[in-house]
Amino acid sequence: MTSLASERSWLMNPGLLKLVHQCRRLIQSEFGVKLHLTEEHLERHLADYASKTRSAHLIRTWETLRPQIPHLDLDDDTDKAKRMYRGQEIAEETSRGDSGVSETEAERTRKKKVIYRGQIIG
Repeated sequence: MTSLASERSWLMNPGLLKLVHQCRRLIQSEFGVKLHLTEEHLERHLADYASKTRSAHLIRTWETLRPQIPHLDLDDDTDKAKRMYRGQEIAEETSRGDSGVSETEAERTRKKKVIYRGQIIG
């Protein structure tokens, strides 16, 4: 328990505590998650939500707080993380050569007859 207390000694700094409270408030307002100061991996949770946020204020606050936290061992996977949409990974943009292929496919679909309720539309 003393090791946890020594790791959390940075929370005794009033300036850093103010930044942590700002991050907690912004996370609660955006994500609806209430983080507690007594959580075991508070720093990781703050970093995770800061990487997922759309709030520029939360990003600035976290970037101010981040270098001042000692023994912060975060994986740099947050920078390289795949973009997700509804739990599925979003495919990255393909090269320009592949976009030419998709243009010809789009042209072919436009040339098809479109029949709506028995009438040829296009």
